[in-house]
Amino acid sequence: MNIIDIIAKKRDKKILDQEEIEYFVNEYTKGNITDYQASALIMAIYINGMDYEETKNLTIAMAHSGEILDLSDISDVIIDKHSTGGVGDKITLIVMPIIATFGIPVAKMSGRGLGITGGTVDKLESIPGYKTDISIEEFKNNIKKIGISLIGQTKELAPADKKLYALRDVIACVDNIPLIASSIMSKKIAAGANKLVLEVTCGSGAFMKTQEEAEKLSYVMTKIGELAGIEIVCVITNMDEPIGRNVGNSLEIEEAVKALKGNMEEDVQEIVLTISAYILKLAGISNDIEENKKKVLENIKSGRAYEKFKELVATQYGDISYLENIKKARYVNPVKADKKGYVKKLNAEVIGQVSVALGAGRLKKEDSIDYTAGIVLEKKIGDKVDIGDILAYIHYNKDIESNKAIENVIRAYEIAEEEPEKYRHILKIM
Repeated sequence: MNIIDIIAKKRDKKILDQEEIEYFVNEYTKGNITDYQASALIMAIYINGMDYEETKNLTIAMAHSGEILDLSDISDVIIDKHSTGGVGDKITLIVMPIIATFGIPVAKMSGRGLGITGGTVDKLESIPGYKTDISIEEFKNNIKKIGISLIGQTKELAPADKKLYALRDVIACVDNIPLIASSIMSKKIAAGANKLVLEVTCGSGAFMKTQEEAEKLSYVMTKIGELAGIEIVCVITNMDEPIGRNVGNSLEIEEAVKALKGNMEEDVQEIVLTISAYILKLAGISNDIEENKKKVLENIKSGRAYEKFKELVATQYGDISYLENIKKARYVNPVKADKKGYVKKLNAEVIGQVSVALGAGRLKKEDSIDYTAGIVLEKKIGDKVDIGDILAYIHYNKDIESNKAIENVIRAYEIAEEEPEKYRHILKIM
């Protein structure tokens, strides 16, 4: 068996068997298969797809490419929450500390930014000192001590996915159901949680462009979860416009801090309350979703949620004083409206592309991120706009064509004379 034959087989639209998939995953993890060979196979998968059996086998192989974490000594119920990604998606940063305030152990392993979508790890690492690469032993100890730990992928857990995740980003092979499902679920199986709420985004700023695609992805991940003994709820959310106001790593930390203090944008609040309520249901707190939402709001208003976030940051070596004085980029330029009316559409994909160009994301696997770069949106769908009103601010440090960035942000906005219909944030619960 060799990688060339496996690449050729998938290139020719044939089904890979379990042995071939395991060979690829194991040999790539060991470094015996090169990045360019792995890229060729991933591209063939992206173009020709995988059936459910192939996707399941890829998931299991990636999960077992490293250690499978056993957290049963901490609790019978270990909660995780994961998002398929989106522009301005800081929901994990808000939900996870909230859940920990209920005494529910939170074990969260997150990824870095992929394409136009930001990564929770990158956002956390924008806090000076915060370590996402702690050992598994420390990860478990933190959960026992404060009820929560948010880390990046370790060398021990799903190492094959860590390598493929970075590779997919830079070869334009991100928005693909088998690759997304296997990446997410391999991490979840490896990380040891047995209850999982998946935020599956769809729209211009998501990998899944339509609700139908999001439902297909949800179905595949749920089936894989059943095989692994993980109870899953999928919340399909609308990503046709960015979530909240801030897009970019430290900017999203700033918005998350505000939210944890009780100052949430309407869309952020609806998504946070819904996801949190279903997590509480999975954890056995209450089957009443509306009652769970009230409990979540109480833990925010009391200050417990923000205190738990600060405890998390401090425990993982972060500077909690930074949370009250988050660094801004050197340049902050306004983007002004050139017409009046109402914001009818706000293209999240374009906003994400501009944010990456400003330095908030990666164009190459080796790229570093400018934590302070990004965009703050002053106007969103439904807002009234007059000529000269500020639509957004661009934040950047590097030498760029700022006028081009401003033009592109303006292009993301569609302004119409009539007020649009109310924007739906939660599309479906599966």
